[in-house]
Amino acid sequence: MAVMDLARLRTARLTYPEVGGTRAVLPDGYHHVHQSAVIGVGAEDFERAKRVLLHWDMHRRAGLRVLSTDDEAVEGAVVILRLGPGPLAVAAPCRVVYRIDEPRRSGFAYGTLPGHPERGEERFAIELGDDGRVRVVIDAFSTGGGALARLCGPANRAVQRLITRRYLDAFTRAPLARRPS
Repeated sequence: MAVMDLARLRTARLTYPEVGGTRAVLPDGYHHVHQSAVIGVGAEDFERAKRVLLHWDMHRRAGLRVLSTDDEAVEGAVVILRLGPGPLAVAAPCRVVYRIDEPRRSGFAYGTLPGHPERGEERFAIELGDDGRVRVVIDAFSTGGGALARLCGPANRAVQRLITRRYLDAFTRAPLARRPS
């Protein structure tokens, strides 16, 4: 998928009917993911983590190649994530369906577009708790996007677990803040 595909994908229909389904209770009939990790402490770490998330750096740090219509994850932005080497890479086109901009919570959710091996939605949020801890929280619902993907269900789940772990690790492998040694 190339840059021309980004423009076409801006108006493509999402591949699932429950758009915005990660805002509350995840819809039935899908595989669900809920993972979180403490990634820092305090307002400075919260701001740094927001930048990492909202500028697609979490995805890059997780080993994905990112091609997006926007430098930042804003509502309506289209992103094509690629995993794997060169021509063997799997492309996963998505569109940001909503953005979270609250004083102590920031993030976005994207939904799958035609060409994605799965159907569903994933939300990524950075939260600053009352205790000062900064967490990354990932919630998703998904199912195979086609017959082959559904047939490979257990393998798809393994890849999803791996990528989710990489997303969480993206904040700890490359520290948010420089701290004195």
